Order: sequence, then structure tokens, then C-alpha cells
Amino acid sequence: MYSNHDLVKVFNGEKKSIEQFTKYNDTLYQSTWKAQFLSGLMQPIMGFVGNVGYVIVCIMGGFYASRGVITVGNIQSFIQYMRRFMQPITQLANVSNMLQSMIAACERVFEFLEEEEEVPDTKNPHSVEDIKGNVTFENVKFGYNEEKQVIKDFTAQIEQGKKIAIVGPTGAGKTTLVKLLMRYYDIQSGEIKIDGINIKDFKRDDLRSLFAMVLQDTWAFNGTIMENIRYGNLEATDEEVIEASKVAQAHHFISTFSEGYQTVLNEDSTNISQGQKQLLTIARAFLVNPKILILDEATSSVDTRTEMQIQKAMDRLMKGRTSFVIAHRLSTIRDADLILVINEGDIVEQGTHEELLAKKGFYEKLYNSQFEECG
Repeated sequence: MYSNHDLVKVFNGEKKSIEQFTKYNDTLYQSTWKAQFLSGLMQPIMGFVGNVGYVIVCIMGGFYASRGVITVGNIQSFIQYMRRFMQPITQLANVSNMLQSMIAACERVFEFLEEEEEVPDTKNPHSVEDIKGNVTFENVKFGYNEEKQVIKDFTAQIEQGKKIAIVGPTGAGKTTLVKLLMRYYDIQSGEIKIDGINIKDFKRDDLRSLFAMVLQDTWAFNGTIMENIRYGNLEATDEEVIEASKVAQAHHFISTFSEGYQTVLNEDSTNISQGQKQLLTIARAFLVNPKILILDEATSSVDTRTEMQIQKAMDRLMKGRTSFVIAHRLSTIRDADLILVINEGDIVEQGTHEELLAKKGFYEKLYNSQFEECG
């Protein structure tokens, strides 16, 4: 509610939000009150039990001492024994609330420790220095859980330097595919190869150094604009950062700030627009100079004019590099060398834009539906 305060205001959700907050707050109040009350009772109860024990020892000891069964020294010994016995029990009762917190924390810790370990990197990794960018998917199957397969039987051959567009309805597995390529997840069966080498035969760090990725959800951290762009290549000079910004069409808006590239982005990057943030992430990708480029709706937050400029810049960036472009607006991928149409985790069609339209199949329906919606 707090982080989406504007959304609550726009939809007049204040009353419902307050009611929901009051409900949660009352539940918290009752739970906290009971916990504090019971914790506060432990010490006086244990003190009372201990004192009752002393009284019983004194009464029974006096009774037996008067009959000559035991001596006063025996009574003193019993009192000392009882104090020694009650002391650790009292201490344990005093920390009972801490023990309950510890048990709750242990549940979370052991839940984390019981998670399946990541498959370790190979001991004899291949070098990535001479990688060109040929990518092969062979009968790839993957699911985030065993019950539901996201990628069912995916096979594709992508040549070096080609621009590959991946299209399909929401949930078809487009973004999952590139996550598998970068080995964020390991596939259940099949193989993914780069230049004929299984990606499992590379170290994860080396494999991911081949890629640059621009996502639909932009990301920037608290720091200067210069630092945010340089994150793509920490060894880049200021001149290289500025050049990447110019190519990504970000230099103009950066120059309008009084501090230019030294402008500090706040914690949530709210002092720049969503479109400007996306331009920064595109500039970051330019700075990487990757072998393989992945664009996941990279221009979704910019205006049409800027999108055309970025598209020209990206054409230069993609030249000679294997590029995967995930697109919902099919008009932006007409010039792709190969379009993979994915539906329900498998390739249903593939070809160029003109070839797929001529087939009058799934792609044509998908393409025409966008213009029907516009009309």
C-alpha cells in the first residue's frame, strides 16, 4: 500500500486499504498483547512456585526437626538444593520468548538449507575467447516444477550474426527460453549448445560474459548516471560511457541535467522517467560489446520517435552479433532473419516475416490481431 500509494489514490482505494490495515493491525495487536502478557507472567509464576517450595520445605522440615528425625542443618541443605534446582528452570522460563523466536527463525533457516544445491561448475571448462555465436537448442524440455512443463520439446538452430525474433502469446515461454540460454535455470532434458559446446561445459561467469541483456523491466541502482551505465563494463573510460550513451540516444536527456553524468539517481530511480531509465539500460548493453545480444521488449517504455532512433542504433549494435529479440509488437521485427513463433512451449512456425504471413497460420493471426485491436 505504501509503495503503491499513487495507485491506491487513483482507484479511490483509501477506505478499503484502511479497513484492511485496521484488520491486520488488530490481529497484530491481539497477538503481541497475548505474547507480552504471557511472557510477563513467567517470572512471577516461577518466583511464586519457588517461594511455595521454600514454605513447604520449612514447614515439613520444622515438623520433622521437632520430632528429631532431621536436624536444622538438613533443612538448610534442602533449601540450598531447592534453590540450585529452581535457578536454571527460572532462567529458562525468563528466556522462553527468546526460545520461541529462535524456533521460528530455525524453521526459516532450515527451509533455506534444505533447498536443492546449484549444480557446480565443470572442473574442466571451455574457454569463451573464440566463441562466434552459433546457438543450438536440441529437444529442450524445462518446467519450473515437475508437474507443469513450460518448454516441452524445443529445437532450433541459430547461425552466427543472425537476428532472431521470438514471438508468441503471453506465457508461451519466450523469456524462459533466454533465461535457459544464460543458465539461470538448468534444463530437465535436451541440450543447449554455443558453437557446438554444451553450455554446461562453460563456467557460469564465462558463459554470461558472452551476453548483454536489455529487459522489459528496467533496473538502476542508487548512484550516478555514469556509474549506472559503466556497470556493463567496469573498466570502461568516461569517453566510452559517453559514446555508448550517444549511440543509445541517452546523451541528450543526460545533458539537460545540471550535473550531467554525475547526476545521482535516488534509491528507487524516481528522479528520472521510465523511458529514460530504459535508455540507460540500453546504453549499458552497448558498453558490454557482447557476442550475443538479448532484447526483451527493450523499447516498450519509450515514445515512437525515440524507438525509431534506438532501432537504428540497435541495428548497428546487432550487426555481426547473434541477437535474440523478444517482441510483442510484431511490427518491430519485420526485418528479422528468422522469426520463431512459440506457443505452449514449442515452436509452431518459423521463417521470415513474409514467409510466415504467406503460410496464413498462427503468426498471421497473431500479426493481424494487433491491427484489429488498433482499429
